[in-house]
This record gives sequence, C-alpha cells and structure tokens, in this order.
Amino acid sequence: MRYVRSVNTTRPEPTTPDPSPAPAPAAAGAGRVVLLTTSHRVAPGLLSWPAWQALRAADRVLCADGAHPQLPYLREAGTAVDEAAPTAQELVDACAGGRTVVVVAAGEGEPALTDGLARLAGSGRVRMPELELLPASYDLPGARLLDLVQVMDRIRAECPWSSRQTHKGLAKYGIEEAYELVEAIEEGDRDELREELGDVLLQVVFHARIAEEDPDAPFSIDDVAGGIVAKLIHRHPHVFGDETAATPEEVKEHWLRTKATEKRRESVTDGIPLAQPGLALAAKLASRVRTAGLEVPLPQAPGIGYELLALAARAEAEGVDPEAALRAAARAYRDAVRATEGVEK
Repeated sequence: MRYVRSVNTTRPEPTTPDPSPAPAPAAAGAGRVVLLTTSHRVAPGLLSWPAWQALRAADRVLCADGAHPQLPYLREAGTAVDEAAPTAQELVDACAGGRTVVVVAAGEGEPALTDGLARLAGSGRVRMPELELLPASYDLPGARLLDLVQVMDRIRAECPWSSRQTHKGLAKYGIEEAYELVEAIEEGDRDELREELGDVLLQVVFHARIAEEDPDAPFSIDDVAGGIVAKLIHRHPHVFGDETAATPEEVKEHWLRTKATEKRRESVTDGIPLAQPGLALAAKLASRVRTAGLEVPLPQAPGIGYELLALAARAEAEGVDPEAALRAAARAYRDAVRATEGVEK
C-alpha cells in the first residue's frame, strides 16, 4: 500500500496592505483534513494500515453518505462516524484548534468539497488546515472486470434485447468481433485494438452470464476464469512446475504434450474446428501433421481447392499464416482499386 499526501495548501499572509478585513487567526493551529477514498471493488472493511491509523487518531470522522458500505465496518471497529455533509468553510472551522477531521469520501471522491477547499485556499484570506488525500484501498489489476460483470448482470435483467439472447443467437457476433479484432491488429491501430478487445471480452462475459441461467448445467464467469487459469498452469510446467523450457519450440512441445494427455485424442486431427475459414483450416491440418511427424502426402486431385490446400500447407511449412497473407494481398488489391477510382484511403 502507498500513503499519498497532498501538497499543503497553507498560504502566507499577504505582504502588501489589503483593504479588506483579514480573518481572525486560528487559536492553536489550523488542524488537518484527511480525505479518505476507497474502492468499491474491494470488500468493505479491508482498509490500509495508514487509513486505520488516521481514523483512530481523528478528532472527528464524517461521511455524507449514510449508506456508504464502509460505515458498518468502521462502527463495528469502534470508530464513531457522523453522517454529515459540511461545506468547505464548515470543515475548515471544524479543524480549528489543531483538530483532525477525516472525511470518508462517497463514490470516487468529494469534488464539491475539494473544489470549495481549493477556492478558500486560493482566496488567501483563510488559514487553511493541512490537506491530505489518503487512498484507503486500491484496485488490484483486473478490478475493472468486476464492473463489467455487474453491468452485464443489469443489462441481462433489464434490457429487452439482451434479456432474450441465447448462445446460438450471439454466435455470429462472436465471429464478427473476432474478425474485427484481427483487422485492428493487422492495421496496427492501437485505439481500435483496445476497443475491439473490449468487444471480444463482452462476448465472453455475455455468454457466461447466459450460462448461469441454464437449468441443467449452469456455470458462471468465475467458472470460466477458473478453468482457463487451471489450464494455463497445467500447460506451463516450465513456469509453475519443475520442467524447464529455454526456447519457444520447447514451450510448444510442453503445450502439445499436456494438451494431448488432457484431450486423449485418437487422431492428430481431432479438435480442429471444421467451420473455420478454409485457408486457416488447411494450415491447421498441415501443422498438426507436420508436428506429429507424420508423412501424409497431399491429395493430387485436380481442382482449385486442392491447389489452395497445397499453397496453405506450403505457407504453414514456411512459417507464414496463409489467412493473414491473403488478407494482406486483398488489402493491397483493394487499395489499387480505390487508387484507380481516385478514392482516397
């Protein structure tokens, strides 16, 4: 955990005469305001040690939100919390005499209050207390995924369209989003890549949410995540186990060996989805055959299909993705057509 302290906003008294009345000096110090922020993605009550120290040492603890999830836990821990929403001036007055006031922020913060304090400090007429921003809990990496799950829950329950969707009905969108992701990758557009990754992630969460409602074999997004975590750990014994792998080829060998053991396949072609694009299918078949060390000659029947099969196998053997290569050639052809038409990119 980190302890973040804001810049002290106390300003010196003006050195030039000021015709307006000056404020009366504080009796014994201007005190301290601690703005305590928490993440709604972290279980209530799990606060940092500096946060608990600040709460214990405070002369007064305030919270404008009576339904704030932290309040029951603070009170159970013996911290008295006043449900109050003071103005900036009232908060400054509450700190007079060197007192410390902790404000438990509602939501992402207290912008109205902090803006008011900034205006008071900028006026130069008020002796400001020391101001501190103290994050009491932090989001872990991946925490925003919890937001996505919650949003999906609500959409599934309240949206007339989303509430009626099925796995089969959404299947076409998964294919579309996957292709758009590939396009963003090949175009090198970082903003588009981020957006398309989100669209693909949405499909995963959407399907998992639908799966929760299955009366016979329900599963959740946690089951999906748990399954892939277990699979990754099992297929990376060089990372999580005792085996070693110094090259990408050795990693791939580990992966194929453990995958074969898991699936217990009878043929190297088992598990290859036949509905994928033709060039990708041909390359995948050729890859499986080559990796298994099998000598299976390509069929020599006449026809464009067999010629494409041979080209896809050759591309795979040379380390070229035939689908990506054809898409690149198609884009070049598209650009040539647009140039002939006088259409700008």
